[in-house]
Amino acid sequence: MISDGALALDPLVVGVILAMTVVTVLTKVGGFWLLRRIEISERLEAGLSVLPGAIVIAILGPELAAGGPAEWGAAGVVVLVMWRTENILLALCGGIGAVVLFRALG
Repeated sequence: MISDGALALDPLVVGVILAMTVVTVLTKVGGFWLLRRIEISERLEAGLSVLPGAIVIAILGPELAAGGPAEWGAAGVVVLVMWRTENILLALCGGIGAVVLFRALG
């Protein structure tokens, strides 16, 4: 909200953002605390190492399934960049750029 040239913040929005921040920090700290207290097997370590990729796929998979040519073309760019560079961040950035470009052209 902008009023009289000053930025007015809604207290509810600020409270929600602060609450989400606290929950995020507690989740991370709690995870570190828990992992220090249990013995991590090789199988659990392997599962935790692939978790970020699984989360990305869980988020983007439904979008791709419901997507059109722009989304499928961008997915192809992601696969190509990942195959050539083996860099997931570069592949995701390439995919974002590709979907924006393909949507603008289509």
